Amino acid sequence: MNQLTTELVELLTLEKLEENLFRGISRNIVGKRVFGGQVLGQALRAAAMTTDRPAHSLHAYFLHGGDIKAPIIYQVEHLRDGKSFVSRQVKALQHGKIIFMAMISFAPQEEGLNYQTSEPEYPAPESLKTEQELKESIVNFLPENVRVNFMRERHIDMRYVSVTNPFTPQPEAPSRAHWMKTWDSLPDDEGLHQAIVAFSSDFALMGTGLMPHGISFMTPNLQAASLDHTLYFHKPVRADQWLLHDMDATVTASARGLNFGRMWQNGELVASTVQEGLMRVRETEER
Repeated sequence: MNQLTTELVELLTLEKLEENLFRGISRNIVGKRVFGGQVLGQALRAAAMTTDRPAHSLHAYFLHGGDIKAPIIYQVEHLRDGKSFVSRQVKALQHGKIIFMAMISFAPQEEGLNYQTSEPEYPAPESLKTEQELKESIVNFLPENVRVNFMRERHIDMRYVSVTNPFTPQPEAPSRAHWMKTWDSLPDDEGLHQAIVAFSSDFALMGTGLMPHGISFMTPNLQAASLDHTLYFHKPVRADQWLLHDMDATVTASARGLNFGRMWQNGELVASTVQEGLMRVRETEER
């Protein structure tokens, strides 16, 4: 298995300490703080280990930034074990405080009313540049001391439909899309595939709300953080096959932005995402 895929599977493989109590490791994915997608994936994985059903919805709040140098403890509470639906609450703890909470619901696949909106038409992922090729084109904008960290490959193969230089952003409509999948194939473990989709769902979503303002995560005086995250699974999904994450933002107000996403695979709308993020532009002496 590809080394990056192996690392991702290890990251989302939790140690069971006792019933309903699990421990997860951390990796430097985006910097000094724990990547939100890591906590989403690990929390979903912890809850899934207490039931034999796939998840259909996750509603989460990020309460404190996580420390990448310390493990995270996941405490799972059983709220409901019904004939159709199973409900779990997950608390992520670090250094004696709750850094994240989620409500996760599980249900088996069943036949019923079936409708979906139309899939957007975008270029195929194979026709798009790799993320590393895009990074190479803007690496000269970076100071030498941060280039090594910036040029690291992600654990997910991502192909961007529309490309902008984050160092010279311009105001544009808040709509973007990218394809994504793991670098290598995965075993037929539905819980693992859903956890990796949850992990990947946090990439680029919040930045959609920055687009109409002509700023990016590289803007020096921007304070940005994920506040909450919702993920719905509509149909079975594989994280090792191309997924299209089509995203847009509807409003920015009170230093927050609301972003929506739809995930498509093989013509099927398999998942939907919603995230509100903090978007605070601070005045600086230089400005």
